[in-house]
Amino acid sequence: MLVLNCSTKLQKLEHLLKKNFPESLKVYGAVLNINRGNPFRKEVVVDSWPEFKAVITRRQREAESDDLDSFTNAYAVFYKDLQAYWALLGNPETINWEQVFQIQGLQDGLFEVSKAVAGPKLVDVKQSSFQMVTHPDLDALPEVNLKLNPPPRLASLDVSYASLLNETWSRGGSEQCRKYLVNLICCFPSVCVLDENGSPVSWGLTDQFATMIHGYTLPEHRRKGYNRLIATTLAKKLHSRGFPAQGNVLEDNLPSITLLKSMNAQFLPCRFVRLIHTPSRFLTSPHLLA
Repeated sequence: MLVLNCSTKLQKLEHLLKKNFPESLKVYGAVLNINRGNPFRKEVVVDSWPEFKAVITRRQREAESDDLDSFTNAYAVFYKDLQAYWALLGNPETINWEQVFQIQGLQDGLFEVSKAVAGPKLVDVKQSSFQMVTHPDLDALPEVNLKLNPPPRLASLDVSYASLLNETWSRGGSEQCRKYLVNLICCFPSVCVLDENGSPVSWGLTDQFATMIHGYTLPEHRRKGYNRLIATTLAKKLHSRGFPAQGNVLEDNLPSITLLKSMNAQFLPCRFVRLIHTPSRFLTSPHLLA
């Protein structure tokens, strides 16, 4: 196991990962952020270098962490050889198994490997699966012309909105999530529509893996085209900074799928998998049982 700290190696890794799209997208997004100031204090672990077979991005060991914060304690993974990934995951220096954490990736076998490694450690593993989408071509994004009076007022999200985002996110509701959203707002691109009082009514933001997340419009402000405006504006903002515009959606979220298709989004053949790992001693924590 090696930790890549050299900027030259990290730049090379960024280039190598790009050759392995789309399966490497999650790790690629994390490495992009590392190479552009590393605001989320991440680092990269590989099985070997430069001919790596497995790569994992993780929180820097010296960074402050909360053992119950699966949002911040997040790993992105990509492998060329499943057995090499299995060995890297099982290395006691790779993962902090005493915390609640998540693994994200776009390849088959991740759930089975996690279950095999986590079982003897008495760590529960829960899987969520999503369709993965990208907006690879800005020219393919339709123009958004909302005939509203007054016209929508766009801005970036402010940390004072974090509680509202926490209350409205399907994964939200905990103090860990609220703090995580504060950090995302501080570190990464976001877009919102403000009402006449300067309060957000629709928004989207970006996570530590350069993925567009939590696109949401308050119920009383829907059917005005805000979701389309937010998604298009955020995708363009990401492209302008050299990031891919990527996101994920549940298969049964038909309104979002319809919107994405109308925006000419590319639905990827690989699925996005999120694996939540919970040590047995934390399984009685109320917000982890939701």
